[in-house]
Amino acid sequence: MEEAEFDEVLDDWFIESLKTYTDLHVYQLEHPTQVIEWTSGKTVCVAGYTSSKNDILELHLPQKLFADENKGLCAERDFRVVHGGFTDGPVRCLRHVPGTRFAVTSDGRSSSLQVWDLGGDDSDVIRRTGSIEGRRSVSEGSTRIAARLWSQPQILHGARSGDVQLTQLSSGHTLYELAETDSADPLTSLQFLSDGLFLAGCCNGSIYVADTRTSAAPQLLPPPASSGESVLWWTDASAGPDPSSCRVVRLSSSGQAVVSDLRNLGGAVSRAQLDTQTRRCGPDDVRLSWAPALDNCIAVSDQNTRGHDPVPVSLWFLRTCRKTVLKQC
Repeated sequence: MEEAEFDEVLDDWFIESLKTYTDLHVYQLEHPTQVIEWTSGKTVCVAGYTSSKNDILELHLPQKLFADENKGLCAERDFRVVHGGFTDGPVRCLRHVPGTRFAVTSDGRSSSLQVWDLGGDDSDVIRRTGSIEGRRSVSEGSTRIAARLWSQPQILHGARSGDVQLTQLSSGHTLYELAETDSADPLTSLQFLSDGLFLAGCCNGSIYVADTRTSAAPQLLPPPASSGESVLWWTDASAGPDPSSCRVVRLSSSGQAVVSDLRNLGGAVSRAQLDTQTRRCGPDDVRLSWAPALDNCIAVSDQNTRGHDPVPVSLWFLRTCRKTVLKQC
């Protein structure tokens, strides 16, 4: 699609959005982004992914979004830059470290991670303060990052199932390594389920569940049965205070969705076929997530950067019973 044609499509989308949403606020970034991360209840961090220098910005959400009454009187109606800096390369993954003013990024070109100080009241500059080395000198696939709130900030990271490690942010010391894995499958998901329990989802559909507080071998959930064709799988786990009640959803590039219960990794709570356009996507092109404020809903977004067509987020309702029903919202 030519740039002018793409701008016209984007303008049409914007006009239609104005008819759909009560409040729509836009901030024009200099470069496209693949990452957006909450850093507080009112701020988000974004960064570009072009091969050259990119902005890394912390934006304050418009005050109008937080006003219950008299929204027209709010002085600030747009996003506002509160802290900013520059990266020397692309940012393919970004995670804020809970309870701190630090963020960790990956450029997708190596297993090394970049550590950033997001600034404070005395400075509006986001600056790089260090790096964290991975278990491979060259990353074979994008590195996944997970962070947790802990007395000493710690980062879980890895590009493949055999690379996953837990690193202390301040010292760079390795605290845990995922062992007892016979394969080194590329990861599409890495997330904490509790203080010590984490999940690693692989491109082939297998899942590892391990506890960083023990040396026990991880639990392995094999890939779901498929039609025999080669497919990619994306994974996400629902959040909650009790990890035993956690549900795991996996979506294949052929549109097959499988929901599993963490208490019974060998079985499937429900299965369904989704009408999604993910067959030609790569591991980094699709985002799958449980909706945080809507029960039994998952969101699927295609961020295929090889084309320019804006693709909407699909929201699906899951009824997890013996006969599964998935309905696109």
